[in-house]
Amino acid sequence: MAVNCTVFLQRNIRTMPELPEVETVRRGLAPAMVGATFAKVVARRPDLRFPLPARFSERLCGARVDALGRRGKYLTAALSTDETLIMHLGMSGRFTVTAEKATRRPGDFHHANATDPAHDHVAFVLEGPGGRSRIDYNDPRRFGFMDLAPTASLETSPHFKGMGPEPMSDAFTPAALAAALKARSAPIKAALLDQGVVAGLGNIYVCEALFDAGVSPRRRSLSVGRGRLERLHQAIRATLAAAIEAGGSSLRDFAASDGALGYFQHRFKVYDREGAPCPLCAAPVRRIVQSGRSTFYCGKCQR
Repeated sequence: MAVNCTVFLQRNIRTMPELPEVETVRRGLAPAMVGATFAKVVARRPDLRFPLPARFSERLCGARVDALGRRGKYLTAALSTDETLIMHLGMSGRFTVTAEKATRRPGDFHHANATDPAHDHVAFVLEGPGGRSRIDYNDPRRFGFMDLAPTASLETSPHFKGMGPEPMSDAFTPAALAAALKARSAPIKAALLDQGVVAGLGNIYVCEALFDAGVSPRRRSLSVGRGRLERLHQAIRATLAAAIEAGGSSLRDFAASDGALGYFQHRFKVYDREGAPCPLCAAPVRRIVQSGRSTFYCGKCQR
């Protein structure tokens, strides 16, 4: 019998997983993947959002995962073959990690997601220091994708070329944020969703960070002064750190490898709280639409 130990389920709110959710997935996958070798790969269809790479299974089989990283909203698995496996969850993608007992053969596959096995599209069997495990990728909407790229030129690949700095890295400074925004006339909310400004941010955490910084989402990017920029920089990092610690947000029946649930949605101050009292001034939280996305903010506290 296989023991199901880690499950990452789809988002309740239909939006792309953001940095904290992807980082939580990375941490859950790492024990099964890092140092392990792909013993078998089964692609049950030739494509997800895009076609799978040529000879996908063949190129992965026998490769060892040297490191499991994250770039923006992407997962990256650096392989011993000098290629990197790039994975994106899309809107409904999820991984299930199942520990295999020694009596199970690497070629024995079954669908781990009994509720919708038709959406189990890719299966990996890995042999690692801790034993054998199977990872199933399930994606009902097929907005996720997988790709293989040379590790040496990863940052110039189509997925990452022009991507901004990681918000938790030393490269993301108030000065770097100011430089990225100085010539932009777009509202600050729209600018922060641009992955060329800063990597990994999405609608949820931009709304929350702007609130914590006291910056209106309507304010033009080039008019955000030094004081507001410094508060915004600090708020982005603090919001993401708190969300990662909470295991992400807006996930239904989400569990990390230790069984902890993603609870940051219970800490939302403005996101998805239209009409609720602002936690600072009690004015009703407002909702507007910017670039086709809902923006939640306090009209009194954010200027």
